[in-house]
Order: sequence, then C-alpha cells, then structure tokens
Amino acid sequence: MPTLGTTKLLDRAGAKRPDDAWMAEQRAHPASRFMVLVDLKPVIAPVPDRTSASIRWLTLEDVTSLALVTDDALFLGLDTAGRAHFALSITDHLARATPGAVQYFRPVVDLRTLAMQGVFSPEDQSLAGQARALGQWHENARCCGKCGSATKVKDGGWRRKCWACGTEWFPRTDPVVIMLVTDGERCILAHEHRYAPGMYSTLAGFIEHGEDIEHAVRREVGEETGIQVGRVEYHASQPWPFPHSLMIGCIAHAETTELNVDTKELADARWFSRDEVRSMLEGHHPDGLTAPGRHAIANILLRHFVGDR
Repeated sequence: MPTLGTTKLLDRAGAKRPDDAWMAEQRAHPASRFMVLVDLKPVIAPVPDRTSASIRWLTLEDVTSLALVTDDALFLGLDTAGRAHFALSITDHLARATPGAVQYFRPVVDLRTLAMQGVFSPEDQSLAGQARALGQWHENARCCGKCGSATKVKDGGWRRKCWACGTEWFPRTDPVVIMLVTDGERCILAHEHRYAPGMYSTLAGFIEHGEDIEHAVRREVGEETGIQVGRVEYHASQPWPFPHSLMIGCIAHAETTELNVDTKELADARWFSRDEVRSMLEGHHPDGLTAPGRHAIANILLRHFVGDR
C-alpha cells in the first residue's frame, strides 16, 4: 500500500508458509517481531514533533508480557537477516483490557490518515497495508461460505480451512480500474459526494465478472460521465488496503467530449486543462480546488498528464 515502486520489502516465503512446524518455530523465535493492529489501525512510534512515524514492532518478550496469543499471528515475511515479522490483529476492547496497553498500544492511527500525512516510509506503508488487508479478510472469513461452519487459520494467515467440509479459502484481492480520461489536451476529473469540498480526482470502479481491464474502463466511464472511450493504456498499479483492492491505473482516450454526469454516483465531473491540473497539484488553483496527494495512484496519473515524470 499505498506507494509505487516500493523496495526492500520482506520475503514472503510462500514455499515455507504451509510448514506448520517451521511457522510455529518462527512465532516462538526470540528475534521475531510483531506489529499490532487495533481495530485494523497500526500501533505506531512517532517522533516527538510528529513529522514522521514508523511501525512499533514488539518483541516476543513484549507480546508474552501482554499475554497476547500468537497462534493465529499473520506472517508478513522475513527480513534480510532471516528474522520473521508478524501482525497481530486485535479488537479495541481487547486492547483496553490488556494490562500495559497504554504503554504498548498507543498511539494507534488509521492507515489512510498516515498515508495522507506522508509520515510513514514506503516500506512501512507497504507492510502496514499488507497487514491491514490481511487482517480485514480474516475478520470476514471466520465462517465457511459453503457450509457456514467455523474456519481455521492456516499457512501463517494466508489460508483458512473449514473444519467441517474441508473447503479452503484464500485472501481475496478486488481489482479496481482507475483511469485518467483525456481528449489529448484536457482530462476529466470528478467530485464524489464523499470527498472533501473542492477535491477532484480521476474516475474509478470495480471490475465486474467476465470483464477485462479495457472493457471495465469503457463501461465505468460511460456509466458515470456518458463519455465514449476508445484506446485504453495501462500505466501503473497500486495495492489499496481499503479493504483489499488492487488499483489498476490506466490512461483512457476519449472519443466524445459531451458530459452526461450520473449525479447518483458523482456530485460533479468536468474537463480540466493541464494548467488547471498543475495548479491543483501545486495547491494554488484560483478556485481552491485540490487533487489527491502523493499517497494515491490518482496523483501519479495526474502528474503523468501534466508531464511530470
């Protein structure tokens, strides 16, 4: 999450995850580290002036002193020294009832807020996003979708298995197209009802069953703005753990220009010139309009449009 081109990530060790003995050994190893999510919000370690922050990694000794159970800890991967990193996803109720919680579980900050503030490193954003998406999937997969029985955590959190019918379930990723629609000189930006006043962004929508990326782009643009799209070019992608999406960034070339906005989906949509977009990105649009920050792939698409490589 929510960065592009992240480096120095953990080795997810996919081949080792099904080995129960190896996984148990990693959970019990004194060098292992544990990230705590409280109601899916990461516990962070801010610097005194709050200009930056990092994930607060707990040791096995810390976790043991807090009487937290690690049996269902979510395995995130191994660092270059071979040290295992896990996530523990707990409720706010459990956090409040844990002795020493004030020392270990504060502060907790919503990951979207951290991303917008830009206080996390790309590596920490990515790991916290991985943990959040995985944690939310587990919240929604406690019961088997086939027979309704309880499921058990397997492979360090990368699989669940129904104890009754044996059906296996795996973490899901929802593909989403996000597209900058352009006629060559202008682009379409929209203001959704949930956005802050004056904020405009690119169009986006979920890919439906049986669709390829190009068809989803053309359908979503047509439904929301009435614009017909021809050529579609892939540009970049971004994991977005709200709750577990993959944003597929595209450039969509418009074949028509007359807008017919679906006001149920969008509060407003209109064409913007390059100069307008540039002023929005730089924060000095004459009407006070703004664009998404650098935490979002929409920002990458807009910077590409204005020629900022």
